[in-house]
Amino acid sequence: MRTVEVEPSLYAADFARLGEQIEELLDAGARVFHYDIGDGHFVEPITIGPIVIESIADLVHRRGGVLDCHLMVDDPARHVPQVARAGGDSVTFHVEVTDDAGVLIALAREHGLGVAVAFKPATAVEDAARAAADADVALCMSIEPGYSGQAFMPEALARIARLRELLPETPIQVDGGIGPDTIRPAYEAGARLFVAGTSIFGQEDLSHAYGELVQLVG
Repeated sequence: MRTVEVEPSLYAADFARLGEQIEELLDAGARVFHYDIGDGHFVEPITIGPIVIESIADLVHRRGGVLDCHLMVDDPARHVPQVARAGGDSVTFHVEVTDDAGVLIALAREHGLGVAVAFKPATAVEDAARAAADADVALCMSIEPGYSGQAFMPEALARIARLRELLPETPIQVDGGIGPDTIRPAYEAGARLFVAGTSIFGQEDLSHAYGELVQLVG
């Protein structure tokens, strides 16, 4: 992973053309693809799962890319081994679903995965920072998790900045409503990893949309 990454969020992709769109973004320079797994409990929708990871992992890996898997689920421990077997490279779990983040961080690493801790907009930044202290990445949600295409919550900027103060050495990821108008303010607040769904896959020219976001934080 580079110091700054724009991560196309595959949840927003056209699944009739998934491989084609991944290839197009790899050609444009994308190397980290965000992959949302929702269980219908922690978040309302049931989204894509390990079977789809299996179908795209070789395509992504042979070009030097990685799959960053966001577990929007009530029981992440159940899903970590499945993600590893399917070819995922990292997992993110939510602080709201565990009383012992260290156990889940250790489980992910036992399976050879990178690991991030995410937190929802209503969760105290201080609580999230404590849980993410030993993780590779801390993910600040800038929308309520579950659905692609939501607007960026402006109050997330202060939360990112506070997280940066509390975890000065930990890369901060932001997910939700990231586009040309919001990516630079999020960067200035302290984020370095930017999950972008609709602002890439909702555009006619995916490569141009991805490149525009990269330039804004380059």
